[in-house]
Formats: sequence, structure tokens, C-alpha cells
Amino acid sequence: MTGISTHEQQQVDAANSSGRVPVVFVHGLWLLPSSWDRWRARFEEAGFVTLAPGWPDDPNTVAEAKAEPDVLAHKTVGQVADHFEETIRALDRKPAVVGHSFGGLITQILAGRGLAQVSVAIDPAPFRGVLPLPVSALKSASPVLGNPANYSRAVPLTYEQFRYAFANEVEEDEARQLYDTYAVPASGKPLFQAATANLNPWTEAKVNSRHPDRGPLLIVSGEKDHTVPWAIANASYKKQRRNEGVTEIVEIPGRGHSLTIDHGWGQVADTVLAFVRRFTAPAAAG
Repeated sequence: MTGISTHEQQQVDAANSSGRVPVVFVHGLWLLPSSWDRWRARFEEAGFVTLAPGWPDDPNTVAEAKAEPDVLAHKTVGQVADHFEETIRALDRKPAVVGHSFGGLITQILAGRGLAQVSVAIDPAPFRGVLPLPVSALKSASPVLGNPANYSRAVPLTYEQFRYAFANEVEEDEARQLYDTYAVPASGKPLFQAATANLNPWTEAKVNSRHPDRGPLLIVSGEKDHTVPWAIANASYKKQRRNEGVTEIVEIPGRGHSLTIDHGWGQVADTVLAFVRRFTAPAAAG
């Protein structure tokens, strides 16, 4: 495990020198920071400066991740959250934070530490206190949870598993293209942590939803998501709306878990961008 990488420090330095409001993107399991490249361009065009830090020790490319999957193993929710906190604290300005899947859980943890100016959790993995366990979510997690030995492994998805968990709402050709372009092995530990969060009072998969400096929060749910169905996203929203800050939820019709990387990514990005813009002033800051 390492601290902020050279590449991440370069992003921090660029953000601090820009004078613009930073937006930090947090990827989830089975993806890398490069999955945010088009989002970063969209937000930069809108006047923000963006960062996409990796999880600790993330390889630079999908090819490297597939060639040396062991480097992705052993990462826990707490380690990832602490890594992003270290990056955010190096910024001169409190950022907006946007995360997908387990990145959405990390986003809520960071917001619950008072580190986000505004945050968006897209199809977020559940935290302690979120109780629904739909069958589709269990099936999506079964490639990891089905074998206790996977707790200490980096686990790849087969194409068929990726098709069900991520790409169930796109055509076959696109599903294969997404799998080849983006899918990498993922640490098994976070899934086990989320699965046992409601049984473990000391779990790292917990969120301080009442923090007075949490900031505005939007939860985005894909209507057809198998991995994080509406029941999970809405239960997270119900926990978060106890906060005095703005708390909203939106469902994107006809979208699966790949909604941040598939052909419809722009619709989701614009929904998120509109929410972030409501609570920041990138043009004035630039």
C-alpha cells in the first residue's frame, strides 16, 4: 500500500493551480479510473477541474490489471476511503465528489467525514443500516461471495457474469465491447464487508449520514440495475435524508449498472452535472 501516487499528486497540483472547483471521481469494483475519462472531459468543459484517483496500487491500464491481478487484492473499504481522504485533504478547496457502485459508497463515507462540498452516489453499494437484499443483487455478487477464499483474492468476472451484473440493458455487441474495454479483476474484501455490514458493529462499510457538514447529496439509481436495484438505492436515500442538508434521489429509466460507461453515459453525466452546478460556481472560480 502506498500514499498518493505521483500521477495523483500531479492531478492535485493541477487542480490547486487552476483556481476552479475540483470534482473528484471515485470508481467502483471491476473498473479503473480511466472509466471516468469522458466524464472528466464533460465536467472540464463545464468549468470544473477534475481528478480521478485510483484505489491504492491501481494499475494504470486495463491490460496491466489483467496481467497482474494480485495487485488489486486485499483492498478494504476503509483503506480506499482513507486514500481518497488523503487526496482530498491535499486540495486547496473542498471538492464535489462523484462515485459509482462501491465508489458511491466511498463517496458517502467521504461526505460523512465532511470532506465534500456536494456529492453524488450513482448506484451505490449498501452501507450498514441499508437492509434490502434483492435476489438480483445477491446473484451479481455471487462470483465473489460464493467462495469464502475470494475474501483475499482479486476476482475477475467472466463475460456472462459481467453481462448480468453490469451490461444487462445494452445490446450484445456493446456488452462485449464494455467488457473488453473496462472490466478488470476486483478485490473481494469490499463485497464481503458490505455483505456483513449489518452483522458487524465495527464494519468499515458504514456512513455518518448525520454529519452537519455532509453537504448536498444526490443518489442516482438505474431502473434496471441488477447489482444495486432501486430497493438498495432508495434505502440508502432514506437513511441519508435524515441529514439536514439537501438529499435527493433520481431514477434513470431503462438503465443498468453500466450506466456510467455505456452509450447512455452522457445522460447520466448531465444529470449529475446539473446537481453539482446547483451548489457550486465553477465559472466564477475559474
